[in-house]
Amino acid sequence: MKIGFFGAGKMAEGILSAISDKRSVIMAERLPDRAAELAAKYGVATTGDVKEVAKKATLLFLAVKPQDVDGVAAEVKPLLKQGQTLVSIVAGKTLARLRSAFGAKPGLVRVMPNLALRANAGMCAICATPKTPKSAVAAVEAILGGAGATVVLKERDFDAVTALSGSGPAYFAYMEEAMAEGGMKLGLKPDVARLLAEQTMYGTAKFLRESGMALRPFIDGVCTKGGTTAAGMKKLAKPAFKKIVADTLAAAAARSRELA
Repeated sequence: MKIGFFGAGKMAEGILSAISDKRSVIMAERLPDRAAELAAKYGVATTGDVKEVAKKATLLFLAVKPQDVDGVAAEVKPLLKQGQTLVSIVAGKTLARLRSAFGAKPGLVRVMPNLALRANAGMCAICATPKTPKSAVAAVEAILGGAGATVVLKERDFDAVTALSGSGPAYFAYMEEAMAEGGMKLGLKPDVARLLAEQTMYGTAKFLRESGMALRPFIDGVCTKGGTTAAGMKKLAKPAFKKIVADTLAAAAARSRELA
């Protein structure tokens, strides 16, 4: 299967890195230096012409900025045909808007990735139109699964996905920043405080993922009665904290609905 990319930014590169047969890939990139970089690093074919990608590829990843979608669509719509599948990772572009822009012929898959895709540890939510072949959706799952985790959902869930996993890396980093700053106030050097906070968050997430342990028993297990963690949790485990998090996600989801 020939895989094409409209756009070759960092998110596209994250997906590319998970594709085993790089010789099957052709990427459209109009910046010569960037095209040369990807060709040298991965051995992929590159072109400055999106129409060439539309003609040659069966699975087409749309990885451009939202404001560039209509321009790409105007160039490639006349060339798209039955049997091709367009996979959009563009924020805020619904399946209906993609159908309007790219026409009725290709299958359509919408993906909401997050920045961790660039470290092959991404979280990608996937939805597709009813007429998109299941084999095409499975191919997208397989590729993105090589760059992290995937989940297939209804499009109506995508505002919540955007709020939780799409915007989540910033909230996660903000929590890390708060923990590191707290450590610095206790006398730790900045680089040490960040390392302690970052490795603790990373290791905890890794353990929870690999063990499958439920969150509440894990929390209770760390909080030994009368111990240091329990003392800290008295400050953290207040209704206001969870309400702040819920309100944060609600605000992001509301903005996602507005942009759509």
